[in-house]
Amino acid sequence: MHLFDTTTLLAYLAAALVLVLLPGPGTAWILAQSFAGGTKRGIQAGLGLETATLLYALAAGLGLSALLATSAMAFEFVKYLGAAYLVWLGIKAWRSGDAGTAPTDADAPKPRASGRSVYLRSVVTGVLNPKVALFFLAFLPQFVHPERGWVWLQFFVLGALLAVIGFCNDLFLSFAAGRFGRRLAGGAGRWTQRATGTLFIGLGLRLAMQQRG
Repeated sequence: MHLFDTTTLLAYLAAALVLVLLPGPGTAWILAQSFAGGTKRGIQAGLGLETATLLYALAAGLGLSALLATSAMAFEFVKYLGAAYLVWLGIKAWRSGDAGTAPTDADAPKPRASGRSVYLRSVVTGVLNPKVALFFLAFLPQFVHPERGWVWLQFFVLGALLAVIGFCNDLFLSFAAGRFGRRLAGGAGRWTQRATGTLFIGLGLRLAMQQRG
């Protein structure tokens, strides 16, 4: 039995591409990491974000998305947790800009530890990304057809496709921002950190005020 028909799959891929290309916390995170640490750090961040996407796919397949969709308390908890995390990232970026250094400059002598830290923080950022959460809660279930069987596998396959598309975009952003970031030093680097911090704080405040649809 086929899990998806061609029309459904093409429609989903188009929707996933639009989601990926729309700027959001994930885009800001990739750019911030690439500006601060170059292409390699941007790729590490992208791997973390897409790991979070796969975790969402697993959670959706296990029914956790249905819980968040039906429970107002659970939804509000996730929303405010994500908003608080975005604001915290923004404040941290501002402090790094004031200091004139990237947040992980102290980790430079230990590239492996730094890479692991970037990856883990990116997983958290992806899990708390409201754009991805809302996609799995409200949009992706429309492409899952229980009559075709293996519902959990349908969720995971669709999530994996989203992760692949997202990582391709992450690679593009990492290479572009990584190259451009090398030209940013001193005051320009500080202003980049501050701009990124302002963006994260703005996204967090907007999410906190967002009403459930």
